[in-house]
Amino acid sequence: MDILITHGNLARTRSLQVRPLQLWLIGGFLLLLMLLLSGTIYHFIFLKAAREGWPVVSQIVRLVVRDEFQQRDRYMRENLDAMAQKVGEMQAKLIKLEAVGARVSGLAGLKAEELRALDAAAVGPAASAPVRVPAGPGRGGPYVPVQSPSLEQLHEALAQMDEQADHGSDVFTLVESRLLEKRLEMMMVPSIAPVAGPVGSSFGFRVDPFNGRAALHTGLDFPAETGTPIRAAAGGVVRSAAMDGAYGLSVEVDHGNGLVTRYAHSSKTLVKPGDVVRRGQNIALVGSTGRSTGPHLHFEVLLGGVPQNPARFLARGESLEAGAATAAATRPRGKARRAR
Repeated sequence: MDILITHGNLARTRSLQVRPLQLWLIGGFLLLLMLLLSGTIYHFIFLKAAREGWPVVSQIVRLVVRDEFQQRDRYMRENLDAMAQKVGEMQAKLIKLEAVGARVSGLAGLKAEELRALDAAAVGPAASAPVRVPAGPGRGGPYVPVQSPSLEQLHEALAQMDEQADHGSDVFTLVESRLLEKRLEMMMVPSIAPVAGPVGSSFGFRVDPFNGRAALHTGLDFPAETGTPIRAAAGGVVRSAAMDGAYGLSVEVDHGNGLVTRYAHSSKTLVKPGDVVRRGQNIALVGSTGRSTGPHLHFEVLLGGVPQNPARFLARGESLEAGAATAAATRPRGKARRAR
């Protein structure tokens, strides 16, 4: 490609030769320069005019980018609506979780004062203050929230849900602690029968099998074969494991708070004083030592040294009344009951 350059009538004409590659490079450079110049003008002049509201330029810019702004607003609105729907679903789940927490708290034995104190500590004085409605004519009707909340409202709702979640976590932690305390207390209270099977003699007055007189039976008798394992009705510390007069070879387990269980007439003890036993652990074998008419276990529960009815403690074992009725029905008439 030849380019002729002339200057005046008498001037010498100059010829400039441009190759295709050079022409493409020059065109590309000019195009890049125009792009940079247009981008600079757009960002530093038109956008600034649109933000600051220049009289003419801002209107031109808004007309040019109106569709872009509308599309962006529509996209943001759709995202906000989707977020609002998710927030509503999360709020519904939190309400259900709060209702479950209230029921579980009641089952765990939490007092209303403890929950109110926890609520007051969670919401604080500002949040617990009631909202004052200005006085005026009567107003009412159902509460219908705005369908398309703003981003600030969504942030506020998320913050409230975060506080509710923390509060629910505190409630369930307290419930878990209280249930664990109850479980530990249950493990330290005689709640399982030391020997499986029916009850021979229950707690209360009866005819003594040795002298035929009315006497108080201070425990429960579990007829069983000699050598049958005897389980600890609850966890505790072995207080004694030795011969004890009419009780014969017996084991006493201290469960704390003045609660003691006694397992009498054993043929052999499997523990020694000072041993820590768990509920259900074998501690002795059934026998007929001491004041006994035959092999059986005499089981006592003492609170502060006073004998208690063991049937009231064995709530989780086999029904003692049903066991006693079964034993009475299967026992031959006229045969003396086995005593301690």
